[in-house]
Amino acid sequence: DDAAFVTVVSATRVGNYQQITRKTFLISRTQEKVAKAGRRRESARQVTKQMRELKNEIEYAIVRNQASSAGGSGTARSTASIESWLATNEVLATTTSSATTAGFAAGVVIAPVDGTTTAALTVGTLNLALQGSWSSGGQATQILVGPTQKQVIDTFTGVATRFVDVDRAAQASIINAANLYVSSFGRHTVRMHRHVRASVVLCLDPDMWATSWIDRPFMEKLAKTGDGDKYQIVGEWGLVSRNEAASGKVVACAG
Repeated sequence: DDAAFVTVVSATRVGNYQQITRKTFLISRTQEKVAKAGRRRESARQVTKQMRELKNEIEYAIVRNQASSAGGSGTARSTASIESWLATNEVLATTTSSATTAGFAAGVVIAPVDGTTTAALTVGTLNLALQGSWSSGGQATQILVGPTQKQVIDTFTGVATRFVDVDRAAQASIINAANLYVSSFGRHTVRMHRHVRASVVLCLDPDMWATSWIDRPFMEKLAKTGDGDKYQIVGEWGLVSRNEAASGKVVACAG
């Protein structure tokens, strides 16, 4: 009696593009030599400042709604953002919204299309996104929101009452924020993110996302052409989606 066999289904390969992020700056000979407030060398200050700005721009590109692109003669390559990937578990805050996310199709990740109708974020719609993640095998332990939707989540009423012990000699604190959301699908840390769009709530399984690097950010001094020194900080990177179905999002949220 031979064993019964099932047909093995191969995984579908998806892809993204790497993009180059750079910061350039010029320090004149005079700027470098004169006395300055709070620093000795202007070049050292600008290296630190520009590196932080570059990091901020990379983080912006990761969480927004950017499409992937191979670039061309007049445009640079771009890596698709998290929001653009999330097509499987997209939940609309209102059924009348025409918002859609195509996700990965024909070799590229397409930017989501926003609808014209919005509605308030609710416990029900947030739980639907978390349920979609869980049903697909994910663990959406991180909820990223902008300040508008964070304040909405802060007003959710739950089944738990929180008590805080206050020493008699100390002043009591007024607590009006929720940083942990517990659903039937797990415990979820709510993080306010300054770059997440105001109408979107991202429910993410962090194990299913990563960044890949051709070159991690490095600084180089460029050719001198005048009375100053030119610098460039550059990195080449891309967002890796290991399985977008492990995460979810709520879109068309009012605010």
